[in-house]
Amino acid sequence: MSRHIEQVNELLKEKLAHLISKEIPLENGLITVVYVDTSPDLKYAKVAVSVLPENVAGTALEKLKKHGSLFSQAIKKETRLRQIPRFHWVIDTTEKEAAEIEEVFRKIKEEK
Repeated sequence: MSRHIEQVNELLKEKLAHLISKEIPLENGLITVVYVDTSPDLKYAKVAVSVLPENVAGTALEKLKKHGSLFSQAIKKETRLRQIPRFHWVIDTTEKEAAEIEEVFRKIKEEK
């Protein structure tokens, strides 16, 4: 991955995290931007988010998709990026999977 793409990813992650916290109220919940992965041509960006509690992940994802163009406009105003990528929102399940693996290891250790 080029240094430029890495910089764009970090910039988008920071800006999106700020916009999400400001624009998407989630009653008793939290949305965290885990990573942004922008395509080399800067046309698309996969944005992985973590949502707590997990039972509101669907609602959060709908709200993120609905606000995508608003986020693009705000980022365009705040940055010098010539092209703002289209956002593709996904739920990051890494934490959940890690907890499940840890639980399996804990059970194995107890059986010994």
